This record gives sequence, structure tokens and C-alpha cells, in this order.
Amino acid sequence: MPRILVIDAQGGGIGRQLVSALKKELPQAHITAVGANSLAASAMLKAGADAAATGENAVAVACRRADVIAGPIGIVIADALLGEITPAMACAVGQSSAKRILIPVNHCDNIVVGVPDLNLSRLIQEAVARIKDCLI
Repeated sequence: MPRILVIDAQGGGIGRQLVSALKKELPQAHITAVGANSLAASAMLKAGADAAATGENAVAVACRRADVIAGPIGIVIADALLGEITPAMACAVGQSSAKRILIPVNHCDNIVVGVPDLNLSRLIQEAVARIKDCLI
């Protein structure tokens, strides 16, 4: 069974949409949601995540167990997402042996050049397609 880790912060809106879409496309996958805060974790759990946790250590542990890690690009940038991503969180994601599927949202002073400015729905669809490709 593939193990997918979804990480999000702030209100968990991106993670919520991603978990929901993944559950529809990959119902056999085990999805763990880790929020930088309890609101984000709760949103992803309500969207159908199989397990959820909150905080820095949860990110570190879950990154060691995942086949694929997905979330907004800020999860690999220390102090991103209004400071909710700690350096240890970004390091855990970056050092994981899992494939990383990063959604290029251009906010919080991180701009991804050369990436079309797609709406969030389209970005989620693309992320799910890439995750499926990684697991096949």
C-alpha cells in the first residue's frame, strides 16, 4: 500500500483539497496528513486522511515513512508559510528519500519563475497526476 504524506500549514486549504482528490484517485493509498498547526491537520483529516498529526516532530517522523510527500512548495523553505515551516521541517522534507510533489503557489515572498499561474484546482489535479505516476 503506497504511503502518501501531505503537509500543509495556515488553514490547511491546499492540503484539504489535495487529500480529497487523492482519496478519489488513489483510494488504496494510506494518506497521512501533517499540519504545521492543528487547524491545518484537522482540515486534512476531515477531507479523508487516514491519520493526522501536528508539528515539527510529526513532520520529521512522517517524512521517514513516506513514499511520496506532497504539499505547497513552502514546505521545503525554512520560515515559509508565514513562519509556520521551521528549518527542521524543511530539512526533514528535503532529506527524505520520498518523492516530493510540490505545488508551486506564489505567495509568502516565494515566487517560482517559469511556472504558469494556474488556479489551485488545476494545480491539485496536476499534483495528483504526478503522484499517481510516482506510484505506478
